[in-house]
Amino acid sequence: MSDDPISEWILSEGKATQITRISPIGGGCINVARRYETDAGSFFVKTNRSIGPSMFEGEALGLGAMYETKSIRVPRPFKVGALPTGGSYIIMEFIEFGFSRGDQSVLGRKLAEMHKAGKSAKGFGFDVDNTIGSTPQINTWTSDWIEFYAEHRLGYQLKLAREQYGDSTIYEKGQRLMKNMGPLFENIVIEPCLLHGDLWSGNVSSDKNGEPVILDPACYYGHSEAEFGMSWCAGFGGSFYNAYFEVSLFHYSFSADPTVMPKQPGFEKRRDLYMLYHYLNHYNLFGSGYRSSAMSIIDDYLRMLKA
Repeated sequence: MSDDPISEWILSEGKATQITRISPIGGGCINVARRYETDAGSFFVKTNRSIGPSMFEGEALGLGAMYETKSIRVPRPFKVGALPTGGSYIIMEFIEFGFSRGDQSVLGRKLAEMHKAGKSAKGFGFDVDNTIGSTPQINTWTSDWIEFYAEHRLGYQLKLAREQYGDSTIYEKGQRLMKNMGPLFENIVIEPCLLHGDLWSGNVSSDKNGEPVILDPACYYGHSEAEFGMSWCAGFGGSFYNAYFEVSLFHYSFSADPTVMPKQPGFEKRRDLYMLYHYLNHYNLFGSGYRSSAMSIIDDYLRMLKA
């Protein structure tokens, strides 16, 4: 293995003849980020000294899938590899960010276009497991969305909470919710569509032209509404949702025409269910400050569902 596989790739596959500057970029709490400036343009590089390439491979596959939809702008991934001293790296396109998060209505429209374009014939899941923050995210292909979301999203987080904190109360109540949440999905059509998976304000920006950019994904194919699970710290406003729901999203198999994606029946009732996954993940990652929010959502659903 090369002593410096990052520079070696940039000076060969990256078509640069010299690296003129390497500068740190702040913002991340899991990885170290740097900008490599060269005579062939800049590259964005993330490294992690303790985690092998699998985490970045999942990120690269997600970025690649979103890039292929030709909808919303994402950094194009170029190379993932192992570091000779241990750990791993990812090299991707460097995007010069603007000074704002961009127009919310444009973000909503572009996100809907990505959901419309990114479809899977394999069901709900992804080709690899990846991470949500630093928590493993299980993406085993599943034909039924309710089963997928119950087992691989809520169930996995509830098990972590029980193992990490001995929290049998939230585990047992969460299990009751998992077994009884079917009525929340009555009379709707759910197609697997490509989700960013971790869409909060820190993962949304804009380029120097003001076009929205999304990054640091936890991609999988799932119910479009699950994309809003981080809305409690995303700052999405009315213009975002209005633009999103105006876009023609789904082409139902029984219809010759694309159907405009209105809010499907029960959207508001399911919103907290999708937030619950992320509250549980924050509980597992950052501690008990997030437990009450997760428990409150579970208790509210158990009352609503009479479970």
